[in-house]
Amino acid sequence: MRGLEQALRQGLVDLALVLDDAQIPQLLDYLGLIQKWTRVYNLTAVRDPEEMLTHHLLDSLAVIAPLRTQLASQARPVTDAVSPSAMRLLDVGSGAGLPGVVIAICCPEITVHCVDTVAKKAAFIQQVAAALKLPKLRGLHARVESLTDTYEVISSRAFASLPDFVTGSGAALAGQGVWLAMKGKHPAGEIAALPAGVEVFHVEQLTVPGLDAERCIVWMRKVGA
Repeated sequence: MRGLEQALRQGLVDLALVLDDAQIPQLLDYLGLIQKWTRVYNLTAVRDPEEMLTHHLLDSLAVIAPLRTQLASQARPVTDAVSPSAMRLLDVGSGAGLPGVVIAICCPEITVHCVDTVAKKAAFIQQVAAALKLPKLRGLHARVESLTDTYEVISSRAFASLPDFVTGSGAALAGQGVWLAMKGKHPAGEIAALPAGVEVFHVEQLTVPGLDAERCIVWMRKVGA
């Protein structure tokens, strides 16, 4: 575990991401829970702890700074603002909670709901919330199309094509909310196929420490929002 902690701390330095001394153990405990549950429930195909650190934790941690920047840029006058404590994020097809749980750990002021159609994965998120004492984290066993709440940010990590992602979750996006889609290579074809009424306002390249692969965030919103 000490080696993993050192690698995590170095990854945070590489990402220029500052976390407190409580959040780093939470991330490592979360990794341990994924390992434990995967033995029974096959949450992830990645089994090696060091590979899980890079492919899961650091990959998800790479979105934290861009998310914070985006939320700061969305800030509106007090009369029209959503306070940070009321900010709500929905992670679609969350699986083992990536990046939803990582966001919940690093941004405890945000309410994070992780939705998945597989019951055992939603149950895992509930277990993580209890074990790591994350009161604003919740696992939802449902189809995203069935949700009635709305969210300021809707995220996904390799969940579906961009057209399918925005079509399925569109009703859950708050009026001036944004979609955060984690992708590998720049998905030009998927962007071209987006439905009318959805626009890409930024494609943000990511560098994940220790991962020799392309990563980006596709930021989208409803036209006129």
